[in-house]
Amino acid sequence: MAALFLGIDVGTSGTKALLVDRLGRVAATTITDHPSLFPKPGWSEQRPGDWWMSVCKAERGALRKAQVAGSDVAGVGLSGQMHGSVFLDRQRRVLRNALLWNDQRTTAECIEIEQRAGGRARLIRLVQNIALTGYQAPKVLWLRRHEPHVFRQVHTVLLPKDYIRYRLTETLGSDVSDASGTLLFDVAARRWSTRLMERLELDPDWFPPAAESPEVIGTLTTAAARATGLKRDTPVVAGAGDQAAAAVGTGVVRSGAVSATLGTSGVVFAHSPQPVPNHEGLLQSFCHAVPEAWCVFGCMLSAGGSLQWAREVLFADRLHAARDDNEHDAIYDDMIKEAATATGRDPLLFHPYLTGERCPYAHPHACGALSGLTRRHDRGDIIRAVLEGITLGMNRQLELMRASGLRAREVRLAGGGARSTWWRQLQADVYGRPCVSLRSEEGSALGAALLAAVGVGHFPNVPAACAAAVRTQRTYHPVAARTEHYRHLAKLAARTYEALEPLYRREFNRLHKRGQSN
Repeated sequence: MAALFLGIDVGTSGTKALLVDRLGRVAATTITDHPSLFPKPGWSEQRPGDWWMSVCKAERGALRKAQVAGSDVAGVGLSGQMHGSVFLDRQRRVLRNALLWNDQRTTAECIEIEQRAGGRARLIRLVQNIALTGYQAPKVLWLRRHEPHVFRQVHTVLLPKDYIRYRLTETLGSDVSDASGTLLFDVAARRWSTRLMERLELDPDWFPPAAESPEVIGTLTTAAARATGLKRDTPVVAGAGDQAAAAVGTGVVRSGAVSATLGTSGVVFAHSPQPVPNHEGLLQSFCHAVPEAWCVFGCMLSAGGSLQWAREVLFADRLHAARDDNEHDAIYDDMIKEAATATGRDPLLFHPYLTGERCPYAHPHACGALSGLTRRHDRGDIIRAVLEGITLGMNRQLELMRASGLRAREVRLAGGGARSTWWRQLQADVYGRPCVSLRSEEGSALGAALLAAVGVGHFPNVPAACAAAVRTQRTYHPVAARTEHYRHLAKLAARTYEALEPLYRREFNRLHKRGQSN
């Protein structure tokens, strides 16, 4: 049988394993869940051991679904949620739960990093980005301040997908795209920033070498082969953070290409042939998974997460009675139908900031809100407001990119928002740009598999892999009158948030102080 390439994406809610054949066609996909922990307000953690069990289950499931043997897999690529912190001791044992990308406990540490760096402008010159609570660096400083007994045992700090590679290969390593999201990486030079580490008094030896994404940096051990069903010595490439991997999976690997991915978070991503200036720090300016290329993107922390919240609140009884994932997903389909038939009367605004925010507002204290609610509104109006609020937030990221000099010929759609015809058209109307759906919506896992195919020499480079595997399906054109309507709503939403923001800040500070005292 022809060789297959395996992509593994360790996401926030679960792990996806995907097999791609030599022609770039998806042969099988499986998803397994893993739990999250929320010990205090604003905290978000997971157990790395749960990721490993989820990976093993997903890999075996993909092999069964494709009816192939592990020996048919020629290479493995990894993707995963970015910014998380896995702390290992000298024996490479996990010291505590991993702190995730949407964890908001590190406000004080972000301030400390800016101060130690010599100010925000100096920090941006060092690592191209500002200090945000989701990044890995402030998490390490938080551990030093609040759990010194754990900090004293730290010998290695890994990102989530890199912990999985260690379990697969016993090799410590990372890649330039994921390392860019630690706030400890010199993005322009594509190497660790030892200058910033020195100012933060962190040991550079804690952070593993960062390779280019398609580079093979390990092979499967005997133990990992037994656990996953794969073959011993199967090559494993460096892989990429989920956003860069998703860009590969959607073909955003050339200038002018932009994607909008709606998962738990909401990300607008643009390719660039050179580092992108990030003077305001609202966007993320990182290395791309494409060697010698860079990228810029914004990340809303609760995009699809807001829709999930609406499902849990508005359809609790039906959700509880659902017998399987298909019935869970059917609720989303019905929600879209209700939104599509809602009148949109009496402008109803939703702020999708349920877990703080990173972009378009770099505020960990931001909160969600429904504004303009009246007796005339029904459930469909609320669902529509949630979908519009998410999409307006995504558009604000596009506006920030245009301000930095990047232009979008079209927007490629991925994630949950790409599966609904109505939501695709809504995005075209809000963005004011043609939006393109893809035949495959596998995103990060597909990108990881393509990186593996490049790494073992099946494709000469990443753009060639994308040309073979990524196919467009349909283009949605904006309707001018609706675009103008959403421009008005966007201005109203921005003014509403500006009015509420001081209240959110005071409440966040109150909860933060209470959490520290508990």
